[in-house]
This record gives sequence, C-alpha cells and structure tokens, in this order.
Amino acid sequence: MSSESLRSLPVVRLAALIRSGELSPVELLEAHLTRIDEVDPVINALVSRRFEEARAEARAAEDAVRRGRDRTSLPPLHGVPCTITDFLAVRGLPWTAGLFSRQHEVADHDATVVTRVRAAGAIVVGKTNVPEGGMWMETSNPLHGRTRNPWNPARTPGGSSGGEGAIVAAGASPFGIGSDIAGSVRIPAAMCGVVGHKPSALLVPNTGHWGPENPASEAMLCTGPLTRTVDDAEHVLEVIAGPDGVSGVRSTLAPRDPVLAAGDLRGVRVVPVPRHGLVRMWPVMARAIERATEALAARGAEVVELDDTTWRRLFGNNLMSWLGALARTGEAAPGEPPTSFAEMLAGDEPLYVVPELLRAARGKARYSVPTLALVALERLARPFESLLLRGAPPIDALQAGLEDVIGPRGVLLHPPYSRPAPRHMWPLLTPFDSLCTSLFSITGLPVTAVPVGFDQRELPVGVQVVGRRGGDRLTLAAARVIEQACGGWTPAPLGSGR
Repeated sequence: MSSESLRSLPVVRLAALIRSGELSPVELLEAHLTRIDEVDPVINALVSRRFEEARAEARAAEDAVRRGRDRTSLPPLHGVPCTITDFLAVRGLPWTAGLFSRQHEVADHDATVVTRVRAAGAIVVGKTNVPEGGMWMETSNPLHGRTRNPWNPARTPGGSSGGEGAIVAAGASPFGIGSDIAGSVRIPAAMCGVVGHKPSALLVPNTGHWGPENPASEAMLCTGPLTRTVDDAEHVLEVIAGPDGVSGVRSTLAPRDPVLAAGDLRGVRVVPVPRHGLVRMWPVMARAIERATEALAARGAEVVELDDTTWRRLFGNNLMSWLGALARTGEAAPGEPPTSFAEMLAGDEPLYVVPELLRAARGKARYSVPTLALVALERLARPFESLLLRGAPPIDALQAGLEDVIGPRGVLLHPPYSRPAPRHMWPLLTPFDSLCTSLFSITGLPVTAVPVGFDQRELPVGVQVVGRRGGDRLTLAAARVIEQACGGWTPAPLGSGR
C-alpha cells in the first residue's frame, strides 16, 4: 500500500488493517512522519516532536500484533499515530499553551484524554500550535510563529486548535485532539475541511488542560477530536468520553443507535438557521446549509423552518451573553484572588501593553498585537465587569430555547463562521463573527462540524450540526449523512497561497 493511500484512509480503516496484520504500525507511522517533513515547513503546525519515541512505540505495537493470538482484543486505536494540541499536557513534551512566559515548561504527566488515547493504542507523534492562551481564532504566537492553512498558506487555519486542523487536513496526522471554548475545534475543522466534534458539556474531562479551573470554564471548555471522517470522530469520542474521578465530568456517552448509524433519519427534525445576528454571512455559507438540509431530508428527516420571532430571541443578538459567560470563566475559586487575562499570559511578570507594543515594533515581540489588544480591553472593561455580569441575558433561557427548537430528536444546522478561511489578520476586522460558534459553547450543546465542499477559490466550506445536551450520537449520525452526500474530507494538496 502506497504512502499516499495510507495518508488518506480513515482511522477506523487503519486500525482494522493493523489488527488484521495487513498493515504495519511502523509503515503507517513512517508514512505520516514523511508527510510531516513535507508539509510542516509550509504550514508550521507541529511545535514539538517525539518521533524517536513514536518509532519505538510503533515497533512495540507491531510486535504485539505478531505475538497476539486474538488480534480482536487489541485496543481500538492500536498503532495509529496522532497529534495533540499544545494546551494539553503530554509527558516529557513542552507545555507552552503558545505563551512566551511558559517557553521552558515541560509536562511531567499526561492529560486525561492523552492517557486514554494512549491506552487505546494510539501513538502520539507531537504537539500542535495554538494562539496565545487560546483567546483568539488565528493560530499564531511569537513563541512558535504562525500556522498556515494547507489549502492556501496565505489564509488562516482558524483557531485555537488551528495546528490540529492544518496537520489533519494535510494528511500528516490521522487524527488530533483539540479543545474548544468558543469554536476552537469547529472553526479550524471548517476552515481546513476536516471533521471536528465539540462534545456536550461535561462529557469529556479537561484534566491536564492549561488554563483557569472553575465551574464556568469547565462547563464551557470541551476537549474533542479533529479527524478525517465522522466515523473517526465518533470512534475517538468513545475513547475519550466519560468521568475520570478528578474533573466535574459525570456524563457518559449514550450507546450507539443502529438505526441512526445506518443513516435512517425518519422521525428526526432538522432546523436550518443560515444567519446569525448582525454577522455578515457570505452566500456560500447559506448554500452550504441548504445542501446539508437537502442531504438530511433525503434520508427522511423533517425540515422545520424557524420563525422570525424565535430567531430574533435566540440568534438576533447574544453578544452580551457570550461576554458575560467569558467573564465568568476567569472568576477565582472561593478564597482565591481573581486572575486576570494578563496574569494568565505573563505569569509572575507584569505585562505593560505600551512597552510590549514598542518591543513588537522592534521585532522583539513577546505577545501578539491581538493579544495585547485583548489585555487592554480587559483593563478598560474591568470597572464595568460586575455590570456586564448582571446585564448579560440568562444563559439558561438561551439553552432552554435552543433545546426547545431542536426538539427531543432533532438537530440544528448553522454556519461555523461568516465565510471560508480569510487571509491572515483579516478576522481582526470582524471580531464578533465567532458568535456563530460561541452561542453553542455557552449553552453546552454538542456540535459536529463537517465539510460540505468548496467555494470558488477552492477553500473548504463546512456546517455545524447542533444537538441537545447529551445528543452527541445524533449530531454525529446527521453529520455522517451530510458527509456521504457532500463528499467529505479531501487531503489538502498545499495551495499556492494566492
């Protein structure tokens, strides 16, 4: 089997070939390490490597296949390579979260999800790039540089899991683990043309993820897979979901429904919502929602249009809800002093915005301009923070309203962003377009982002499939139908950069 074909097969198929003895884990790993060497000088997705350790693990995985009398007992990801976002701890690797202040930090343990994918037999080859502290949708920082979209290096792969989106899209990693607090799995998945799943709140543990720990952040932050296919996303989700006894996760993943798995959507409700508040949605995004809706209707789903009154209540303007929820993620634990965004970025060292801007002008930046702008905004808004928290519309009402629209057995279709991947830095001009994804973060709903094709510039276009809390199996089943109808993932050929 050629290296090119190995780099285009889904994880489920790769794992089956390894278990049957038809594919060597060593051969599979080397095919992907070669691809990393080909593409990473262009896309700059991988920030730390463990290639030699991965080779040793691949040889051990191959020996286990040879020795095993019952190969069906091998774990579900046995011998499959993967990558991990730099926000998650991987023992022995740098754990920077894209921050200059953490450049010398090395993890002495594995995050829960890393422990689980390793126990399932996966081989971690390295960690991928993120924005500083995950507070922006472009994957760039002064420590590791800028990650580029493999479909067009002049354009962003999104963020904050942009390194994962880029490396999976380029065929250099069979799957990755990212994290999502406002769209950080779904936006890269859509902009890079891969599948991304944001689990229901408190389904997958965030133990070992960098950042503040409090009930608000734990409820919004979701760790999830970026993969080549929907089947792969479900396969990986089954591995990483469930309580770990440390975090606040108490939920478990529902059993598979064989009817849904077969693509029979009779009795399923689908609600297309192609617009969001004042976001200027490009026509190609509305057409993607139409295509996805038609695909689901063709399998028996009932299409229900949203009336204007309900749309205005749920989608007309939820900026204050998002800002209020974001403010709560920075709240201190009882008895602890509050930690500002600047303190999270800089650690014990004070951060002064103007001197850092001057350093950046001299080419010695320690923080990016968008990050410094966020620090300045936080300081300006601090006197009004309590007012913001009091004035934010109740998230419980939004959550209940969305779940009422979706129904007990339904999904909602929504664009993941206003447009396909923009050029680097252009998102600064439309900072609130991420409301397309953040609404479903603050309400804790499961979302599967799935590709539906390309625009006229050959940039990927995707849709979000949103469900009720706990409805991950249904969003994945609907996304699988969309994937089958619209073509799904295509390995990125490394675009020209026009």
